[in-house]
Amino acid sequence: MSNTFTDLYPHIYTALNVVSRERIGFIPAVANDSKSDQVAVGQQVIASVVPAMTAGDTSPSAYPQVGQDRNVDNVQVEITKSRQVSFNLTGEQQAGLGQFNNMTIEAQTFAQAFRTLSNEIESDLAGEYVNASRANGTAGTTPFATQDDLTNLTQTMAILDENGAPKSDRHIILNSNAGATLLGKQPAMFKVNQAGTELSRQQAQFQEMFGAQIGISAQINTHSGGDGSAYQLNGAVSKGDTSIVVDTGTGSINAGDVITLAGGTDQYVVTSGVSAPGTITIGKPGAVQDYASTAAVDIVGNYSANMAFSRDAVLLATRTPYIPSRGDAAQDRTYVTDPTSGLTFEVSYYPQYREGTFFVGIAWGYKTIKQQHQALLLG
Repeated sequence: MSNTFTDLYPHIYTALNVVSRERIGFIPAVANDSKSDQVAVGQQVIASVVPAMTAGDTSPSAYPQVGQDRNVDNVQVEITKSRQVSFNLTGEQQAGLGQFNNMTIEAQTFAQAFRTLSNEIESDLAGEYVNASRANGTAGTTPFATQDDLTNLTQTMAILDENGAPKSDRHIILNSNAGATLLGKQPAMFKVNQAGTELSRQQAQFQEMFGAQIGISAQINTHSGGDGSAYQLNGAVSKGDTSIVVDTGTGSINAGDVITLAGGTDQYVVTSGVSAPGTITIGKPGAVQDYASTAAVDIVGNYSANMAFSRDAVLLATRTPYIPSRGDAAQDRTYVTDPTSGLTFEVSYYPQYREGTFFVGIAWGYKTIKQQHQALLLG
């Protein structure tokens, strides 16, 4: 059985183009740390975060001034999951299927395994919407529904601009409904002289728009807003504050809720909520203006969490599962890169008595490392 995978290679890659696959948007758009191959499950990858710096006056002197001290922070991303999909095949089953059918079924089973694990990782990344900074759009209303109006996109990019996110390598990931509306309601995307390409019209492919690469994900979250009501601030909020004390109200303000504060129009993402009067946290860089000490706090309601971010906002650490340094009982092992997600999976075969088991595995961890470089487009 040492040639198990040699025979399967062409069939696996052919099946990857046949098996139904959900749209993947987040995995290729976030940062991927290669140091994760040195980290065990439960250990952490450390990503450095350099703080903002201040400017000073230039003053001639006999000697140069001493430079500013920096307190370089870090964000720890833990490898939390090592997951696998497995399936058995007995000698009798193999004989009953025949060589051709057996190859086809095995290959499509591998593709389904890649699909299962890719979707789980994509779902984890989509769940990081609770760590965004601010939001644009109207909760419960699909964006881009007004013809020749792309302000949903430009205003979301404006949040990233105001927060100082890098201009390059930006992404906005939409659910299928928002993506279909963008294609169906914005004729400029089909005009080659405006879009610069025929791909949108011919193949429904999005090109970069207003500095962002547009992607679609089947794992976009639908967030149910908390039932908190009649809350107000307990003390003034200053520009840049992320911790906000609320009182007088009842019910819950949950992580992921989007709130507004009376006296302003900005929508803030709650990263840590409360179930009674207390302190909530909003995403960095915090409040964009000052608010009065008793300003009303309102939850905008339920929404679809389309996300915009620069690549450095979210870190995904992936690797293949470890094996002991002296090996294990696998008779064959190889590594296959899934063209849909770009992830590399370990595929291994373990023989038993008149049957064998295939395993497809990957390990990963993820975390938002720069909230200020991530925003929501509500749908």
